[in-house]
Amino acid sequence: MNAPPGLAAWLRLTLVPGIGGETQRKLLAAFGLPDAIFSAGRSAVHEVIGKKADLLFDFDAQDAIERSMIWADEPGHTILTLADSNYPKSLLEIADPPSLLYVRGNPDLLQLRGLAIVGSRNATPQGIQTAENFAKSLAAKGLSILSGLALGIDAAAHRGALAAGGATVAVIGTGADRLYPARNRDLALQIAEQGAIISEFPLGTPVLAANFPRRNRIISGISCGVLVVEAATESGSLITARLAGEQGREVFAIPGSIHSPVARGCHQLIKQGAKLVETANDILEELGEITGAGMALPRFDESDAHPLLAALGHDPCSLDELVERTGMSADQLLGELLTLELAGNLSSLPGNRYQRLG
Repeated sequence: MNAPPGLAAWLRLTLVPGIGGETQRKLLAAFGLPDAIFSAGRSAVHEVIGKKADLLFDFDAQDAIERSMIWADEPGHTILTLADSNYPKSLLEIADPPSLLYVRGNPDLLQLRGLAIVGSRNATPQGIQTAENFAKSLAAKGLSILSGLALGIDAAAHRGALAAGGATVAVIGTGADRLYPARNRDLALQIAEQGAIISEFPLGTPVLAANFPRRNRIISGISCGVLVVEAATESGSLITARLAGEQGREVFAIPGSIHSPVARGCHQLIKQGAKLVETANDILEELGEITGAGMALPRFDESDAHPLLAALGHDPCSLDELVERTGMSADQLLGELLTLELAGNLSSLPGNRYQRLG
């Protein structure tokens, strides 16, 4: 096997029921690496964590350790520990980083600057298209796109990043050997091939509601910001946004109709101080110092106008009218219009109409 030194002890520390992250960090702070914890013996450990020391020394995790070691030795599988140089630096900044990360795919992607895109599982078609378009544009500019592999906005964000040939990371709430939901299985396999799927939960962990808020802190913690596309007022995406704020990350939200239930969560975030986002440029400009120079999308001015802007004029115009004015096909126009919209040069209106901005 090619397991890193000490991995078996890390697994033993994290596979014992009742020994959670807070207890693990107490022990690591007191003794150093997991090997030293077990070498110290029951009495010394008891002085640090009390009766939980009995759990640690009495629980037989050998079978689970062996299964995990075999899994980690398979191509495309990695288990990262807090002491690993490849452990994502951004997670080390949060209050409760996971002791282990099970990775399917490329662990190097966890070092990239990333933006989380999250939202409703019951998203509208417009919301799904918006999430995919934003992810595609931002991934093309070098940002890794992170989300939770859920139905709706999450899946759209992953698809958009993959379509751009960019990096995407899915943070899941089950064991890394389980793909949930089943409807996203093909997408998950594509992410494992071209991006990365990560989990802090032991192999075999089933779907448990309590695990998803824990997953959300990793989504926000590994990112430099979180964009909420659509969310109801009780959405789990608002938990991710709240955690992002607590972790010192940027929070962005896309507004919607005042009559839409899946816009109310975004409006609530904006009232609380989240940055209102209309274009990909809004995000890139805000993250400029983080993502580096050259990240902004081009914006055309009057001296270097895009020909489509000239054809659009300054009044709302339908797609059919633009076909007549330009001689371009509808498919060609939609691609150009999307580029201009993401760059902040125009806005799409109901009924396939477009309005020039500025």
